[in-house]
Amino acid sequence: MEILSPAGSPEAVRAAVMNGADAVYMGLREFNARRGAKNFTREEFALAAEYCRVRGVKTYATLNTLVTDREFDDALARAADLARLGADALIVADLGLVRALRRIMPDMPLHASTQMSIHSLDGVKTAAAMGLRRVVLARELTLGEIKYITENAPIETEVFVHGALCMSYSGQCYFSSVIGRRSGNRGVCAQPCRLPYQSARGEAYPLSLRDLSLVGHIAELEKTGVACLKIEGRMKRAEYTAIVTSVYSKAAHDGKTPSASDLAALENAFSRGGFTDGYLTGKTGGAMFGARGENERPDTELMRAARRSYSSGDCERVPVSAVAVVREDVPARLAFRDGDGNSAGSESRIPEPSFHRELTAATLETQLRKAGGTPFLVRDVKAGVDRGLFLTTADINELRREALDKLAEKRRAFTPPAIFAREAEPSEPGRSGKPRFTVSVRSAEQLSEELLSLAPEVVYIPAAELKKKRLSEPLRAYGAASFAVVLPRVITSADAITVETALADAAALGISSALCTNIGQIAPVRARGFTARGDFGLNLFNSDAVRAARDLGLASATLSFEMNLPQIRGVSKELDTEIIAYGRLPLMLTENCVVKSSAGTCACDSFAGLVDRRGVTFPVVRESGTCRTVVLNSQKLWLADKLSDFENAGLWALRLSFTTENAAECSEAARRYAGEGSYEPSGFTRGLYYKSVE
Repeated sequence: MEILSPAGSPEAVRAAVMNGADAVYMGLREFNARRGAKNFTREEFALAAEYCRVRGVKTYATLNTLVTDREFDDALARAADLARLGADALIVADLGLVRALRRIMPDMPLHASTQMSIHSLDGVKTAAAMGLRRVVLARELTLGEIKYITENAPIETEVFVHGALCMSYSGQCYFSSVIGRRSGNRGVCAQPCRLPYQSARGEAYPLSLRDLSLVGHIAELEKTGVACLKIEGRMKRAEYTAIVTSVYSKAAHDGKTPSASDLAALENAFSRGGFTDGYLTGKTGGAMFGARGENERPDTELMRAARRSYSSGDCERVPVSAVAVVREDVPARLAFRDGDGNSAGSESRIPEPSFHRELTAATLETQLRKAGGTPFLVRDVKAGVDRGLFLTTADINELRREALDKLAEKRRAFTPPAIFAREAEPSEPGRSGKPRFTVSVRSAEQLSEELLSLAPEVVYIPAAELKKKRLSEPLRAYGAASFAVVLPRVITSADAITVETALADAAALGISSALCTNIGQIAPVRARGFTARGDFGLNLFNSDAVRAARDLGLASATLSFEMNLPQIRGVSKELDTEIIAYGRLPLMLTENCVVKSSAGTCACDSFAGLVDRRGVTFPVVRESGTCRTVVLNSQKLWLADKLSDFENAGLWALRLSFTTENAAECSEAARRYAGEGSYEPSGFTRGLYYKSVE
């Protein structure tokens, strides 16, 4: 298995390589999900890639943020730069970038970032169909789920094994952007999850998980067939990279069980009250939570030792073989060959006759193996030496040095992939005039005759609500053709029956549309004859992302609510496009139950929410049909008095998203959007439509 280490700086590259990394991931200062790291200039990246190439280490470049239309050409230019600078693969998250990069650089390997929220075999298959060669799986998967996906996947899988854990599924956290305009999907998360909140059990850290550590599960992970074990930490010091890489490299490559001192070093390098393996083992709950103590500081001597591990010498990690010939009356010759088929040679002066001490093959072999201070490890030497000849030690050392320098030069060389010009595609303006409106509800009880009398274009209802008797009357009165079943945002391969059951229940009721919240749901939905619509969880942020949604077979798509109004107006709309225009925006989707960790018991129906340091309450609800929880915004998005701003923006619909409202509140809010009544929430937000996120 490949050990993939973080490099937030050029120093961290050396720390990773010198401590056994097989690959490093790093980014330029733009378009990467750790924009707060030191990151790399183009010159630094080129030098780092060259350093790694010589030593047999892969370099993966992060291009894993959402990109606006205005930034899109620059992002493609950075991708082309990275390819020319020697990146072995690009890690991407934006569906639009994936689509465009496959066209301009068809031979460049692309890896799906964990920000793409892929957690099922169907998701991996869709990624493969889009041209990706590796998928970084969601951190929340169990060992059994990883094994099932990997054994059946058409492309490689990669899993995180160490480092910070987000409370929310990656790519599905909007907390930082909605409350502070710093988007995690854009690489500038402010980490509100690490702050204390008040709940039923007093002040605590109900959104802060301990760091992940799976060093005790390396052998189990190897049996799953995963291609790569990934260490998180580009925001951390190079010493952290050195320490963690060393422990994991020895465990994966040498089969070394981590010692007590290894485990102590990992914890001392960085942890939040210890480590957790709860997701992998399926043991979620309170033991997974922890926060960083204010006075925690890494051990000074440990840091010094880590620094020494990469501050001098070289790693001697590239195995080479040597053939040397010392013959009378001709220059001595030496050639080295590596495992990649590269070879390089050198010649010394003509050997002298020996008067006191002759050169032997054994002596020559011993001297040629002394490649310390270089990236090379001389494992096999074949030497032919005529009797009665002599070369000085300096001659042999120079012979070796020159040949290895030439070999290193050959290993530096690489051929970048072909890069083609981007073909212009016409921009589609979308619908003209006033957008229609759609409605999504959390429960069938929120549907009323009054709400349906306002004639929403589509009514989105969760799959878990389909069997409720309360739903039969609205279906009969309004017509099943205007309903769409909403699938949970996370449906693991183990839960695949959920899709089968949900679609069978929907079909039995006459519903023929489904709202897909993840790329892994689209193909199964369409294969069963349903019209597939795209939800906000797809993070469609630019024109090419909308085109990608069309290419995947969606009939309509929901744009990201992190976009502002000018961006919405400008995006090309090749299919019916909607935005969320009302409701409590979802800030987090969590595998760990926020309610249970905060209240100490399952109390979804009576849990008030989390209260921050300013006294603001964030409601927490259970995602319908699952035990996952959704943290909602404290204020409702309200645009009923701004509807004229969204006319002629090309939108098909504005969605009213009902979560904590009762049936009367739902109908009152909908009436106001229909131009009737005087309802207005007591406190509201305009969301991000009139702002720009970083």
